[in-house]
Amino acid sequence: MTALPAPLSLWVDTAPAPDRTGEPVPPEADVAVLGAGIAGLTTALLLARAGRSVVVLEAERVAAGVSGHTTAKVSAQHGAKYAELTSRHGAAAAKVYAHSQADALEWIAATSAELAIDCGFTRADSYVYTTRQRTLDSLKREADAAAAAGLPASFVDDVALDVPALGAVRTTGQAHFHPRRWLLGLAGQVERAGGTIVENARATGLNGRTVRTSRGDVVAGDVVVATHYPVLDRGLYFARLEPVRDLVVAGPAAGNASPDGMFLDADTHHSVRGYTENGTPMVIAGGEHYRVGAHVHVERRYRRLAGWADAHAGLHRVTHRWSAHDLSTVDKLPYVGRYLPGTRNLWVATGFGQWGMTGGTVAGHVLAARILGEPHPAADLYDPNRFDARSVLDLAEDNLTVAKYLIGDHVAALRRTAKLDDLGPGDAEIVRTGGELVAAYRDEAGQLHTVGAHCTHLGCLVSFNDAEKTWDCPCHGSRFGVDGEVVQGPAVRPLRRGGFGAGPGG
Repeated sequence: MTALPAPLSLWVDTAPAPDRTGEPVPPEADVAVLGAGIAGLTTALLLARAGRSVVVLEAERVAAGVSGHTTAKVSAQHGAKYAELTSRHGAAAAKVYAHSQADALEWIAATSAELAIDCGFTRADSYVYTTRQRTLDSLKREADAAAAAGLPASFVDDVALDVPALGAVRTTGQAHFHPRRWLLGLAGQVERAGGTIVENARATGLNGRTVRTSRGDVVAGDVVVATHYPVLDRGLYFARLEPVRDLVVAGPAAGNASPDGMFLDADTHHSVRGYTENGTPMVIAGGEHYRVGAHVHVERRYRRLAGWADAHAGLHRVTHRWSAHDLSTVDKLPYVGRYLPGTRNLWVATGFGQWGMTGGTVAGHVLAARILGEPHPAADLYDPNRFDARSVLDLAEDNLTVAKYLIGDHVAALRRTAKLDDLGPGDAEIVRTGGELVAAYRDEAGQLHTVGAHCTHLGCLVSFNDAEKTWDCPCHGSRFGVDGEVVQGPAVRPLRRGGFGAGPGG
């Protein structure tokens, strides 16, 4: 296989955006929305249309974060979701979930048409398939549960993909689109409705109703934290969310024909959808799921995914590749609502579990309704402060994983004998120098980059991502550049720099 290109999202690459980095932070607003992804911008638009003064504070650029690094399926079929959802939460809850997600899909369809947002919104049937005999019965139960929840779902024997599928759950009338073009369209509508969007304004804290940012403070009547990973450590959200990543590769379709439909392997979680860019049919394939910061060879996983997509999905060559960063809750339902039981004006949206296109849209509608004092039929289902006894065990299990990394990585690092001078071009390692643990990377040009190895969130040791050249925290998913700057939260402060050795950051 030829060399893979440098990581770059197809969506970010093909949708230039206006520069909002010079926009000043207003001193006050009715509502401050932290995060300009799909949840944040949907919330902001609905509130601005309702007459509230809204400011959206984005740490980087609009739609360049999590929402710009997805496969962008707009579907209420969320893997094999509904059988487990019915078993765990009941048939009524499954219906509420299905209806809210389907309503989100239709709102995107109607709004993109009404506002003439050219985001490539395309209807497509969605399939969850299996190639393994032992999974067939569970997929049949899933088809029944999804249909009972109100989705147009049924069990079928085959799929239009070059895989030895034994059966699948087919859900008709779903869709896919270009997520960044959709979000840039929403951002423009927010501004037309009187809202303000400020880029490169990272929220660093909250004091009463004053939001502290890297660009100044804003006093707001309500604050919505839609930063993917909640950046405020209130509510212990870092202990209630599992950070995971899926890899994505994209490129022209062999035979000039992209897949007709959207496909997900129930066992391996490889996924495929088609897309057309400037008349060129393309294949978008995802998979190779892993926990953020886990000690895996990410570059090797990219190559494995590209090989699978070549063999089974008609990916002619890889022109783009990127990672989708996701968070899952302990009971597999998003957290949308009051940040804490006692907070009246602080709200959160997170934990969409790989289905953020409809999930984030639902969140926007739920939060806007609650801030406006209006009812929403899904508000109780997504309440962040709900209690589920089974979740206590799941939470304990996930935090055992955190403890394993927190303790085990430190023990392993203290045993290492590598030195800074041992690193060759392209090498990265946690090394001991001057009695401290240092995250060291020597780039291909031979320049050494050194930063503190302890995540600034809660002190876990970071791990090197060899594909994206980042230091990732396996405990709660924070990510940092080789210069120590925050790439992804919950951390809001960079890794410590200075005094470790030669080179930038050192």
